[in-house]
Amino acid sequence: MLSGKLIDEADALLLSEAQDKEALYEAAHIITQHYMSNRFDTCSIVNAKSGNCSENCKWCAQSKHYPTKADVYPLLSEAEIVKHAKNSEAYEIKRFSLVTSGRHTSQRDLDKICASVAAIKRETGLKCCASLGLLTKKQLTQLKENGVENYHCNIESAPSYFPNLCTTHTIDEKVATLRAAREVGMRLCSGGIIGMGETTTHRIEMALYLRKLGVLSIPINLLQPIEGTPLMNTAPLTDDELLTTIALFRFINPTAYLRFSGGRSLMSEAVQQKALYVGINAAIMGDLLTTVASQAANDRQLFASAGYALDRETDWEG
Repeated sequence: MLSGKLIDEADALLLSEAQDKEALYEAAHIITQHYMSNRFDTCSIVNAKSGNCSENCKWCAQSKHYPTKADVYPLLSEAEIVKHAKNSEAYEIKRFSLVTSGRHTSQRDLDKICASVAAIKRETGLKCCASLGLLTKKQLTQLKENGVENYHCNIESAPSYFPNLCTTHTIDEKVATLRAAREVGMRLCSGGIIGMGETTTHRIEMALYLRKLGVLSIPINLLQPIEGTPLMNTAPLTDDELLTTIALFRFINPTAYLRFSGGRSLMSEAVQQKALYVGINAAIMGDLLTTVASQAANDRQLFASAGYALDRETDWEG
C-alpha cells in the first residue's frame, strides 16, 4: 500500500476476514499517516429545507412516505442561513453546506440559495458546499458561479444493494449529478450509510465504487434507526464491524478524507477515538439534519487529542 499499489476486491475481502483486528487497525493508521499526515477537514451543515420529500429512501425521516416526526418547513431565508454560517465560522469550522430535502431543487429555490451563498462569501471566510439533490449541469454551473466550491451527493450504499433501499431514483442518476458537478469545476463529496442490512462485501463494493469515481471526501454515516422508517428496527453494527469498515475504506481510498457524519452520537467516545486513529480524518460538526450531533467545541478537543491539526489546508483535488 505505501508503494502506491491499490488493493482490489479480493484483497479487501481477505483483510475483512483478518483475525487480528488490532493489526488491521494499526495498518490502516499507518496508511492514513503516510498519505494524509495530520490534516483534518471540518465542515458544518444547515438543514435549509426540511421534510416532505418525494423519495422513498428507507433510512430517511424526511420522506413523505413514512410516518416520522421530522420537521417540515420551506427554504430558510437568506438572513437565517447566513446566521448559521457565521455561527460555524465562530467555531473555526472550514466549510459550510446548504442541504435541502427533495429529489431536486426548483429553480426558484436555487436562485434563493445562490443569493444566500453569495452573501456567505461576502460576509465570511467560509468555503461553501451544497447538497441539493439531483441537479442539471446548468444548475450546478449557477451554483459554482455564486461561490459553491464542493458538491455533495451520497451514493448511500453499494450499487448492487441500493435498489433494496430506494426505488424512486437510482445510483446512475446520482453519479450523473456528481460527474456534472466535476465538469463545472466543483470538488466532490460522496459517501454513504453503513448498517442498513448490507454485507461486508457490499461495503467493500461501495468503497471501490467511490474510488472509481475519484471521490476524495467520503462521509461515513452510521445508520441511526428512526421511528416510522422501514429500517427502524435494524440491529446496530458492533464496534468491530464499524472499525473494520473504516479500516477497509482507508485501505481502498488511501488519499481520501474519511468523514465522521450521521450516527456518531451512537458511538462511545472510546470508539470515536479509535476510529480517528484507524482512519477518520474529517468530520461534520454541529447539528446534523434530523438527528443531534456532538457540540463543535468538544469535537475540536477530541480531534486535536487524536493528533490532528485543524488549521492546515485540506482542499482536495476533485
